[in-house]
Amino acid sequence: MTVEEIEKKLIQGIASITGCDLAAISPHSPFHELGLDSFGFVETLVFIEETFKLKLISTELTRQDFESIHLLAQLIARKQ
Repeated sequence: MTVEEIEKKLIQGIASITGCDLAAISPHSPFHELGLDSFGFVETLVFIEETFKLKLISTELTRQDFESIHLLAQLIARKQ
């Protein structure tokens, strides 16, 4: 799966969780501006694990990986 394909799936998942319009979410938007509260963030992590078949606890996530959807998509692409 390419980074662009992963970005699209992440945007769809985040839009579903937050109720935002897909067009309002850019891959380069800072994560903290996506309207996710702590529960929404946990939902996003579960979505990522289920969609991309990753165990996030073992991926050595850092705060920098969540600076944008694009950076997170790059991490997911490397771990698949």
